[in-house]
Amino acid sequence: MNCCRKGIYFILITGVFLLISCEQKLDRDELTIKAMMEDIKQEFAPDRRVAIFNIEYVREGKETILKGESNLPEAIAALKRKLAEENIDFLDSIQLLPSSHLNGLTQGLITISVANLRGKPAHSSELVTQATLGTPVKIFKEKDEWFLIQTPDKYISWVDGGGITPLSNEKYTEWISSPKIIYLNTMGHSYTKPNSASQVISDMVAGGVLERIGEEEEFYHVAYPDGRMAYVLKKEAMDYDTWLATLNSSQESLVNTSKTLMGVPYLWGGTSTKGVDCSGFTKTIYFLNGIVLPRDASQQIHTGTKIDAVKDFDKLEPGDLLFFGKPATDTTKERVIHVGMWIGNNEFIHSAGRVHISSVDKEAPNFDAYNLNRYLRSNRYFKEPMNGLIELAKTPVFMD
Repeated sequence: MNCCRKGIYFILITGVFLLISCEQKLDRDELTIKAMMEDIKQEFAPDRRVAIFNIEYVREGKETILKGESNLPEAIAALKRKLAEENIDFLDSIQLLPSSHLNGLTQGLITISVANLRGKPAHSSELVTQATLGTPVKIFKEKDEWFLIQTPDKYISWVDGGGITPLSNEKYTEWISSPKIIYLNTMGHSYTKPNSASQVISDMVAGGVLERIGEEEEFYHVAYPDGRMAYVLKKEAMDYDTWLATLNSSQESLVNTSKTLMGVPYLWGGTSTKGVDCSGFTKTIYFLNGIVLPRDASQQIHTGTKIDAVKDFDKLEPGDLLFFGKPATDTTKERVIHVGMWIGNNEFIHSAGRVHISSVDKEAPNFDAYNLNRYLRSNRYFKEPMNGLIELAKTPVFMD
């Protein structure tokens, strides 16, 4: 073989070797990046219901591109640090939320009695939760007149434009500093005049919050987030500050609140007096007593203090939450499927078909064998550290 051929073969072999080496490095980088992203996701956003970390790795030619979006700047910063430590070059196409296209309107207020919040920006999408009138939310982005929002309990979902009033930080500060009322009747209405025979402005449900403009005889004069003015009967509402100051949250008050919702129909995703699912029911009970629970039963079970896990119901006190589902096995994780609230006398109240009372006493006419057989454990919230909960008297959710 002459020198020219040897040189050509050497160049070809070297080129192939370099190509294989580059591809191997890219494959190693890809595996490293994917492992990093998973680690960051587990650290900062293990629950996609309350955090956004939708980042993907894309290779275009020799370039490494990171695409997607997140509302967690600390998570993005941590990912970039790890990439730098591994000497991995990349193009940054990550969108940090809130989106700049919102033009600063990153706060919002629910402006109807009950807003249906969905998993995707479409009315045909699953109802995942609800938010009542006056609930302040963070807005992350807008798509086809739907807004991706986060409620005070950090739940992330989509609301259509008719259910929300977007605000700038300045306008939101003005609102949160203004006097408010909270509606406490299970259901009712607001009116155009201080007269219940006048035109209805809107229906109302328990927990709705409105700006208080003044008072006129037996009515509060109020303002909706979208500018509508109305009147609400004083006997059906309270000044928000007065309500907070006079809250006597107790086992008895929780039981009393729960029984005002007897017969309310079960609604998957419901968290209002128009309809509730099981965790929406317990969430509503506690909210009307000044405490914000996490949204889902599988989240609520990780708050409070465990009281029982062996069906020793003598340990329970009214207000304790009972969780039901499937226990963990060697091959499967625990599944929390249902939740109810203990009211004493071997009974618990829950939403299943409708809000009703069941018993763990086998001799009782309302004995609930089905749920007793899938009982997991019970947690207590009163008289215990409220880790993972929001106490409205201590946290400025509706008032500064």
